[in-house]
Amino acid sequence: MRMHPSPRIPAAIALATLLSSSLSVLHAGVGYTDTPMQPNGKWHVHDSNRPMAPVVTPAETFSQGTPAPSDAVVLFDGKDLSKWSGNKGPATWKIENGYMEAVKGAGDIRTKDEFGDCQLHIEFATPPMPDKHSQDRANSGVFLMGRYEIQVLDCYQNETYADGQTGAIYSQSPPLANACKKPGEWQSYDIIWEAPRWDADGKLTKPAYATVILNGVVLHNHKELTGNTPHREVGKYRPHPPTGPISLQDHNNPMRFRNIWVRPLGEYDKP
Repeated sequence: MRMHPSPRIPAAIALATLLSSSLSVLHAGVGYTDTPMQPNGKWHVHDSNRPMAPVVTPAETFSQGTPAPSDAVVLFDGKDLSKWSGNKGPATWKIENGYMEAVKGAGDIRTKDEFGDCQLHIEFATPPMPDKHSQDRANSGVFLMGRYEIQVLDCYQNETYADGQTGAIYSQSPPLANACKKPGEWQSYDIIWEAPRWDADGKLTKPAYATVILNGVVLHNHKELTGNTPHREVGKYRPHPPTGPISLQDHNNPMRFRNIWVRPLGEYDKP
C-alpha cells in the first residue's frame, strides 16, 4: 500500500515539543524542578532528584487494633461519624464493617473537637489502584490542626517525589523509611504532635514538631516543621489558635480509616 504524508504530522511534532517542554519541569510524574527551593537551600519543593526513602519491611502487626487508653478521646469507633463534620455540613463518608471510607466528591472531613499537643492513633488501608501511579495512587492525608499534613499514599512499589511519600511531612520532609504494606492491608500511624507557639505580638516562639511511626517504623523523630504544607510551595507559619481540628483528606480515592483516637498531652509537673 502506498503511504501518503499525514496532515497530522505537524500537530504531532507540536505535541511532542510540548511534552518535552513539560518534562523539563515535571519528571515522569514523580517530581518537579520549577518549584521554589526548600529553606535548607538543597532541594526544590517536590524535587524529582531528591532521594526516595529506603524500603523497610514492617512486622505483620504493630499497633493495629490497639484499644484507646483511658484518657483518650475516641474519634471513630467504627460505628458513626458523630465526632466529625464535612466542609459544608455533616460528614458523608461511607461506614461499613467497622471502617469509614472516603466518598468521591464528599470532601474532607474534620473533627468537631480541636486539639493542640497530642498523641494520635489512626489506621488506614489503601485501595488497590494498579493502573495509577505516583500521587494518583490512593492519595489522602492526615492534617494536624487542619493545616499540617502527614501524607497518606500507596507507596508500596510506587515511586513518587520524596516529600510526597507515605509518612512525609508533605512538601517538606521525606520519611526516614518506606514502611508501607500492600494495598488493602491495614496500616497504623502513631503520631506525636507538638503545636507551634506565638507570642502576643504574633512572633513565632516555637515551631511545630512531629514524631511519626508507621507500622512500627520511625519515619520522623521530633522533626521540626518549617510552616504549613502546601502543594508546590514553601510552607509558612501564620499565627493561629493554639488548637485546631484533625482533618482527613478526600482526594477522590476510596481510602479507608478505622480505630482513630487522640490523647491531648499535658505538661510536666502540672497535674
